[in-house]
Amino acid sequence: MLMPHTRLIAAACVVLAWLLLCLWAWRRARRQDAQHALALQALGAPAPEDALLVAYASQTGYAESLATQTAESLRAGGLTVRVASLDQLDIARLAAYRRMLFVVSTYGEGDPPDAAAAFAGMMQATPHGAALAGAHYAVLALGDSEYAQFCGFGHRLDDWLHAHGAAPLFDLVEVDNDDAAALRHWQHHLGLLAGRSDLPDWEAPAYDTWRLAGRTLLNPDSQGGPCYLLTLTPPAGSPAAWQAGDIAEIGPRRERGGELQAHREYSIASLPADGAIELLVRQMRGADGALGLGSGWLTHIAQPGDDIALRVRANRNFHPPEDGRPLILIGNGTGLAGLRALIKARRAAGHLRNWLVFGERNGAHDRFCGDEIDAWRQDGTLARVDWVFSRDQAERRYVQHCLREQTGALRDWVDAGAAVYVCGSLQGMAGGVDAALREILGEDRLQALQHAGGYRRDVY
Repeated sequence: MLMPHTRLIAAACVVLAWLLLCLWAWRRARRQDAQHALALQALGAPAPEDALLVAYASQTGYAESLATQTAESLRAGGLTVRVASLDQLDIARLAAYRRMLFVVSTYGEGDPPDAAAAFAGMMQATPHGAALAGAHYAVLALGDSEYAQFCGFGHRLDDWLHAHGAAPLFDLVEVDNDDAAALRHWQHHLGLLAGRSDLPDWEAPAYDTWRLAGRTLLNPDSQGGPCYLLTLTPPAGSPAAWQAGDIAEIGPRRERGGELQAHREYSIASLPADGAIELLVRQMRGADGALGLGSGWLTHIAQPGDDIALRVRANRNFHPPEDGRPLILIGNGTGLAGLRALIKARRAAGHLRNWLVFGERNGAHDRFCGDEIDAWRQDGTLARVDWVFSRDQAERRYVQHCLREQTGALRDWVDAGAAVYVCGSLQGMAGGVDAALREILGEDRLQALQHAGGYRRDVY
């Protein structure tokens, strides 16, 4: 039994702890209020022409923390960044920025976080228009797949931005709880935006050790950079498990035996039944002639027989349909990798109504996997193939031009229930294809197709 003075001391300690907690909470609230006031003051000032806005909507503070990490990564690349909560923004303030990134949580069944309720109300009350025409954006949507409206607010925001004339920098990234792989995918895009290949991973992948078993040059004498088909075999006794559409995360090195660098992502071009992961990798060089980090490692520095740090990342948004609906596959360059895996999966399942539209530079040098594609055309795996070579005629011709030329056929395929899968370069091809599809199918129909899972992209 405690003595009276002991009880008094214990009670005093409890009161002191409570007072300290109150002081901490008060100081934290004051600090947050000051930060928000400074952010609001900065938002009121004219935005520098090259400034990038990072906006967040947070229920628990997680989205705000990721927004801060996002801003830090971009600043490390030399970009000017402003950070703000959605409750400090409206469409007029957004219109001051040419590039915007949004990190937003979904609360419950598709609802916005409490702090973003006013912004969500403004979204609902603002009629469609072109107030954000010329702006580019991306959305990191946080959610929980246990709920039916997974990442619902993020998707609503994405639709709203597009409906007001903004164009995506890259496709929406969904994060199920705190999925580290999805966050690495977001950070991969941040590195591209910042023009930095050396930004450290927020959380490095847990790699397995694969082996570079082969490397074949696909386009000798091409006007473009050398493109290689790489074969990577799994560790002995390790099951090879992935699906068509999935991504290989590679840990590159600057030299054989050197330290691992920030990860790189590549679309997988094969199926587990092939016994190996195959990648299509173009050798990239900077303005100074230096090899790109990832492509330099895979196409030049690493040698057959070397160990390769690799992890497979599931990419649910690019998995093939489970049924036999028609499939239109559109891509360019090394985007053939993701399309090739899809075709292989369709062939294995006996789903043969597939139409490939693929673009490269010259027919004489850039018919990647041409013999294989010709064989698939002959045996009926591919019902139709359209090769588009941009430099085989005086005027440049790309895959989007082919789609417009085949408007009637494309509408017929979509009328028959076809899904559209696009893989390849984000700059140029993906935007051109999206614009062509909107012209051919109409804005509402393409959006409905996307919401139903019938319009999917793996672009980079």
